[in-house]
Amino acid sequence: MPITQSAKKALRKSKKHYETNKKAEGVLKSEIKKFQKLLAGQKIKEAEQQLSIVYKKLDKAAKSHLIKKNKAARLKSRLGKKLNVLLSKNA
Repeated sequence: MPITQSAKKALRKSKKHYETNKKAEGVLKSEIKKFQKLLAGQKIKEAEQQLSIVYKKLDKAAKSHLIKKNKAARLKSRLGKKLNVLLSKNA
């Protein structure tokens, strides 16, 4: 357990950041899962709208250092490719 006042404050701050990050991570994962469910259900129009939401969430997560910038770019690329494959099959 922390003894000094600054160590106690650091522990409080660390716990608060942990909770904030977990919540943001959960929101991000749920948005990605919504998008994947729409793809599985062949709902293209809704999936396109959801993809823009997912892109926004990924960019914000990268900006706040929740995930690394390259991971956000990689996920955006992969999710976009999945939508494009579905679009090309239906066209």
